[in-house]
Amino acid sequence: MTARPMHDMPDDIRRTLVAEHLLADYERRPRYQRNDYLGWIDRAKQPATRDKRIRQMLDELRRGGVYMKMPHAPSAKD
Repeated sequence: MTARPMHDMPDDIRRTLVAEHLLADYERRPRYQRNDYLGWIDRAKQPATRDKRIRQMLDELRRGGVYMKMPHAPSAKD
């Protein structure tokens, strides 16, 4: 089995998570989810697509209970 490459968090995403008060929510997610979000954002070919993916991640972190548009009960918020 080949290990997934680990993605470094770009500075702009870290700043956005901090500004949106979502860094703690991000850090509570499982490691694979954090890595998947960053890899998915990084693979965007157009800036508009990258921005859309960042907004989706932020929305999912804000709402809780969802990951990549799929239910994720462990991250649900009261």
